[in-house]
Amino acid sequence: MIYVRATGIPYVFAPCIAVCRDPRWGAVPFVAGNKKVAACAKHYVGDGGTTKGINENNTVIDRHGLLSIHMPGYYNSIIKGVATIMVSYSSWNGVKMHANRDLVTGFLKNTLRFRGFVISDWQGIDRITTPPHANYSYSITTGINAGIDMIMVPYNYTEFIDGLTFQVKNKIIPMSRIDDAVRRILRVKFIMGLFENPLADLSLVSQLGSKEHRELAREAVRRSLVLLKNGESADKPLLPLPKKASKILVAGSHADNLGYQCGGWTIEWQGLSGNNLTQGTTILTGIKNTVDPETKVVYKENPTAEFVKSNDFSYAIVVVGEPPYAETFGDSLNLTLPASGLSAIKNVCGAVKCVVIVISGRPVVIQPYVSLLDALVAAWLPGTEGQGVADVLFGDYGFTGKLSRTWFKTVDQLPMNVGDPHYDPLFPFGFGLTTTPTKAN
Repeated sequence: MIYVRATGIPYVFAPCIAVCRDPRWGAVPFVAGNKKVAACAKHYVGDGGTTKGINENNTVIDRHGLLSIHMPGYYNSIIKGVATIMVSYSSWNGVKMHANRDLVTGFLKNTLRFRGFVISDWQGIDRITTPPHANYSYSITTGINAGIDMIMVPYNYTEFIDGLTFQVKNKIIPMSRIDDAVRRILRVKFIMGLFENPLADLSLVSQLGSKEHRELAREAVRRSLVLLKNGESADKPLLPLPKKASKILVAGSHADNLGYQCGGWTIEWQGLSGNNLTQGTTILTGIKNTVDPETKVVYKENPTAEFVKSNDFSYAIVVVGEPPYAETFGDSLNLTLPASGLSAIKNVCGAVKCVVIVISGRPVVIQPYVSLLDALVAAWLPGTEGQGVADVLFGDYGFTGKLSRTWFKTVDQLPMNVGDPHYDPLFPFGFGLTTTPTKAN
């Protein structure tokens, strides 16, 4: 059976699914063919607004604020056919989201009419209690009755199965709740075609890491870079840098470290340091590939001020940033760069014209050093394609990126958003200088 949703996109349902008789099409999961994947929207809901930004913390906000600030992404995802939604570890006004029947069943399933399935986070129901897993029987009851359809149990799955089976047999969890969960999971599996083709399709494996994909990633790097400072004034810019120079310095902990460029959730959960984790190009290599063959590139991770002053460099590129992290390991109440990065900025930029490139997953404290440096670039986490950074630094492409969030002066200002009475950022939301490509450089 083929239907056309309000957006004009056709989609297909197997005739045996109950949803085929459901007139409320806007919330139905959608997968556009066997070369696509079932998407997951997460983490439902409000995990971006926790107190002090701490992972798994409490989001304190009224219902109007929750729905207007934190819910719109889910509205759009559901309308576009997202297949699954993952519940957040965090709480809303003290109530754990994995236990929040009002928001999972009441709002997501009944009000928004989401017809995909709801999945827990990793050991998510365990965290309903403090400490985690203190009362697993209670966690099973509360999580399932809240409306979670699939539970992520990484280790002792038999404990969960036995506990759930006992509670269903003893009518602690109603069979209607199980039917709802099974119906939703089967619906997504039918839409994905898993019953017709249950095994992984290996026909696209050869494209992983292909030149085409790496070029796309490189383009994403170029377009995401944000130029925050460029010379003393618009009349005296430092960037784009000249490719032809007698000798240039590249410094900093992140200049030649593919793992640092990639950040967390890369091969390993917390990320790795070094250049052996995956294939790619470091920023240092990208610089060497781009400058004139006669330009001497000197790399020194932590040079002294005396070294910089005594070498007559034409200019320097300092690449510093945060070490890799994911989730709670990234929690920080000071948001400062490591001491080695700050010393590199001081030693280099105090002695020669320099551009500082910051590798980070978020704005960090940089205000005390802005006056010291000549140009500043927020490169975020460029991943494997460090060549994309060099493409823009040397003018093969122009800077076009804009800040997707406000860059603060001090952490004491946080939280700070556009429209706040105390809005006084270092760089405002949407800020980003531009440059013009200079192919003849």
